[in-house]
Parts: sequence; C-alpha cells; structure tokens
Amino acid sequence: GTGPIRGFATTLIIGIIVSFFTAVFMTHVLYDHYMSKDKWLNLTFTSKISRNLLSNLHFNFMKTNRTAFFVVLIILLVCGGSLGYRGLSQSIDFTGGRNFKVQFEQAVEPEQVREMIAGEFGDANVSVIAIGTDKKTVRVSTNYRIEENSTTIDSEIEAYLYQTLKPLLTQNISLEVFIDRENHTGGSIISSQKVGPSIADDIKVAAIWAVLLSLLGIGLYILLRFRNIAYSIGSVAALIVDTIMIFGVYSLLWGFVPFSLEVDQVFVGAILTAIGYSINDKVVVFDRVREFFRLYPKRNLTQLFNDSLNTTLARTINTSLSTLIVLVCIFVLGGDSVRSFSFAMMLGVIFGTASSLFVAAPIAYIMMSKKKGEKEK
Repeated sequence: GTGPIRGFATTLIIGIIVSFFTAVFMTHVLYDHYMSKDKWLNLTFTSKISRNLLSNLHFNFMKTNRTAFFVVLIILLVCGGSLGYRGLSQSIDFTGGRNFKVQFEQAVEPEQVREMIAGEFGDANVSVIAIGTDKKTVRVSTNYRIEENSTTIDSEIEAYLYQTLKPLLTQNISLEVFIDRENHTGGSIISSQKVGPSIADDIKVAAIWAVLLSLLGIGLYILLRFRNIAYSIGSVAALIVDTIMIFGVYSLLWGFVPFSLEVDQVFVGAILTAIGYSINDKVVVFDRVREFFRLYPKRNLTQLFNDSLNTTLARTINTSLSTLIVLVCIFVLGGDSVRSFSFAMMLGVIFGTASSLFVAAPIAYIMMSKKKGEKEK
C-alpha cells in the first residue's frame, strides 16, 4: 500500500497491541485490586435482560449444511455474474487518472459538480465526493486524457476544470488564482495527484497480492494453531466467500446508491480489515470446538459442533452488534470520503458472522466426519 494505507495499517496495529495490553494486563490489575478488598466479588456480568438471552440454545446448524451451501452458491453466482457483467467502479488508483481537491467558498453538491465536469470531459470517467461535512471541499477524480504525455497536458486539464467550475467560483477568480495551491479563498485547487496507467497497474497487482497473501498467511496460522487442516480450509474458504460477496455487493450497487462505491486502496484496506475481523470470529468458534473435543472425546461429532456454535453464538452476535454500532455511526455521521470504507466494513462484519456459522464450521465438520469415517473403516 501507499502512504495513507500504510498509515491506516500502522494505526490498526498500534490499536491491536494497546487493546491487548489493556485487556490482559490493566484489566487483571484493576480486578485484582478491587477483589482483594472484597469488592466486585459478586459480579455477574449480566443484567436481568441479558442473563438468559441466547443461552441454552439448541439450533441444529449441521442439519442445514446443504441448504446453507445452496444459498451461498446462489449468492456467489449472482455476485460473480455482476462482477463479470457490470464490473466495479474502479478509482484512479487502479485505472490511472487525476485527483483534484477543490475548495469552494460556498457549499456545493458533489453530483452537481460531477455533472458539470462530465459534460465537458465527454466519455471519460468522472467521480466527485465531498471531503468533510461542510460540503465546501470536493475531490474530483477523472481519467480524462490520462494516456497523453504532452508537456502541457496537465495545464490544459486544469484550464478545462477552471472553465467548467467557473459558475461555482467567486466572481473575478482568474485561472492563475484557481490553480494556485496556496490560495484557499474564492475557490481553487488545493492539491492534486496524478497516477499514470503503469503505476495504476502496479497498484492493482500489489492489491491483489495483498489479499491473496493475507488469505495464505491466515490459512497457515490456523493450521499451526489447531494442527488440523479441516479448520484451515474451512476458515480460508469462508474468507474467500466473504471477499467475493463484498466485491459482489459493490458491483451490484454502484450507480444505484447515493454515495460513492469506488474501489480504491482504502477499499482494499477495508477488505483486509474485514478479513482480520472475520477470522477472529472463526478462531473463537474453532477454539470452542477443540475445547469440547478435549472435554467430551466420546460425544457425537454433530452434537459437538452444534454445541460449540450454540455456546459461542451469544458472543458472536454481541461482538458483531457492538462493532456494527460504531460502523453505522461512521457511515451516517462521517463524510463521503469514509462512507465507502465503513460500508465495506459493515458488509464484512455481517458476512463474516454468517460465514462462521454456515461456511467455515460446516466445511470443517464435513472434512472431520469423512476423516473419522475412514478411521472407523
């Protein structure tokens, strides 16, 4: 990834390390202090409402394997068909183009700005999103004449942009003032970025490798942790399903929803974060399966998997809901620049939770059942 994505990754890594420290060390210190003084000895960690919520469940998840697989297959076919027919709304990170961050004196509507520019730039792709909440700053992305290598092409594009947006600028703003990056009054370009076609191809390849290597790394981690390839294959298969579904939803909805669904490096960061969140849930489920194997070695495999999923269901739903609350707040209250990221994350949380129950666990169950049957023969 480039600067912004590396910054996001660094922040996420620091957050994970700090949260691990506070959860393990600080919580231990705090509880040890108060419990040594006979306080907090009667903590129940539940309320009257939550005490029996989602407890003593007996859902037969393994009985629904075929139905679940059929539904997942249909969804994957729809997503694959959409990706093949409609494709994705790729940003200049992957297609090549120019980004202009333009600041106005008054609030503007991104769609109005897009229509004005698209009318002048012909068949070129043009997207506009608001930066911030006051709607006075927008980011204009376009691949208009990106293949040309003329020494004056950048100046020409800026001049076209000036003529197109002139009705929205303060009166008497000249072209020289508009393209002056130091000028922030009356309306001007405050920053710009150009991504050539060859650089865009390199970024696209790097993004694909990032996703593939993350899936491979997670598969190896699960294999080393649980010493059973059934868990590893189940986890990776579920993560692949999650990823395809997120891409599929973006392909199905772009152009039909009132916010940008551009696929850029930030989106790739969201995909990788969603994969990390999803595998965390699967580790919890498989850890319970392994625990029950040790505690009840003679228990029927079907019952063991069902009991594992039922006993972790409350934790799975509570964690997912608490995460979704934060993401919904970001989606509703944040600007257009983070809306696509939070939407991808919301999809990742929903699909990741569902795939733990209906993809990862059933695949591991089927593989272990076959292995057990072979041993009995």
